[in-house]
Amino acid sequence: MKTIMSKILTALFLLSGLLLPAAACADGSSQLKTFVEGTSSARASFTQTVVSKSGRKPQNSMGSFMFSRPGKFRWNYEKPYAQLIVGDGEKLWVYDKELKQVSVRKLGQSLGSSPAALLAGDNALEKNFALKDDGESDGLEWVEATPRSSDSTFELVRIGLKDNLPRVMQVRDNFGQTTTLQFGQFERNVHLPTSLFRFVPPKGADVVGE
Repeated sequence: MKTIMSKILTALFLLSGLLLPAAACADGSSQLKTFVEGTSSARASFTQTVVSKSGRKPQNSMGSFMFSRPGKFRWNYEKPYAQLIVGDGEKLWVYDKELKQVSVRKLGQSLGSSPAALLAGDNALEKNFALKDDGESDGLEWVEATPRSSDSTFELVRIGLKDNLPRVMQVRDNFGQTTTLQFGQFERNVHLPTSLFRFVPPKGADVVGE
């Protein structure tokens, strides 16, 4: 599950909005582009549910996240297990507090074609994803984002938007797992100190990876 969390994280950040008035009935792709083009930073709370292809009992977690585009983010899982994921623009750090272990790897170009790019990436939405409007349901306008890269670990991302903000994100990976994230208390273009996107391994923690 912890591997899934870090993947979803690297799957969570290409979404940000141009401060232009949008029609209340704007379709999902228009709202997504508005968000991406005009949001340089954001923070929100989230709840996450992971459902496996086998139909096992869903795995639930919750926490908060923030990002500063391009490529910097901080993803804090609070329940049921404490885990911190930090992207500093060059490396991805995953800290498991219970195991006292830190894993680190390069972000590289993989961020661009990941669901994470939908939040914290650059503005190259349609370069990395094929977008398709998916209609309205549950009071949200939906858009499907399919990665153009053939080696992506994700098949499809669905995003539900309202008032140019992402409210729900559903990620289906290549193993048939679906991760659903519901966002709350979403704040755009807030001041976030650069120190929030730096990570120093805690004393005594094992560090593995690059």
